[in-house]
Amino acid sequence: MRHWLRKFTPDHAAIESNRWLYPFRNTLLHPRLWHMNRHSVAGGVAAGMFFGLMPAPFQMLGAALCALVCRVNLPIAILTTLYTNPITFVPLYILAYWIGQRILGGEAGFVPPPEFDVAALGASLLASLAWLGELGLALVVGVLLLASVFALAGYFGVRAAWRIWLVRSWRCRRLRRACARPKPPVAQ
Repeated sequence: MRHWLRKFTPDHAAIESNRWLYPFRNTLLHPRLWHMNRHSVAGGVAAGMFFGLMPAPFQMLGAALCALVCRVNLPIAILTTLYTNPITFVPLYILAYWIGQRILGGEAGFVPPPEFDVAALGASLLASLAWLGELGLALVVGVLLLASVFALAGYFGVRAAWRIWLVRSWRCRRLRRACARPKPPVAQ
C-alpha cells in the first residue's frame, strides 16, 4: 500500500520547483508530513474524515491545514476527504441533521428545500437562506458530532488495521524463518 501511494504523491523536487508553493516550501517539506507510519497515516485519516463533512470549498483546505498544524500525513489527509461526493453528501447531511435534532431535543421533521427558480433568482436565494436558517443549529451540531465520530473511528480503525497487519507480518516472518532452518539429523 505504501509503495502504491508513493507513486502518486509529489516528491520534494516537485514541491521545491513549483513557483506557487515556493514560499511554503519549508513548511511543506517537513518530513512528518510525508511519513507513512501508523501515527502519521492515522492522523491524516482522522483529519480527512473530520473535514470531509465540511462544506465543499473547505474540505481539502481544512484537511491540509490540519495536517500542517498536527504534522500528520498531508496526502492521506487530502485524499480521505473524498469520501464525501455528490452521492454520499446528501445522506450524510440528513443523518447529521437528524443527530443534531436528537441532541438538541427538536421534534420538527426535515423541511424540504424550496424550489429554485432561475427567473426569480433573488427570491429563490432568499428562500434558500431562510431554509438553511431553519435547519441551522441542528445541522451544525450534527455535522460537528458526526465528523468527530468519523475522525475517531478513522484514527482508531487505521491504528487497529496497522497493528493487525504488523502482527500478521511478524508471524509470517517467524514461520518463514522456522521453515528455512536446517533440521537436525535424526539419530538412529
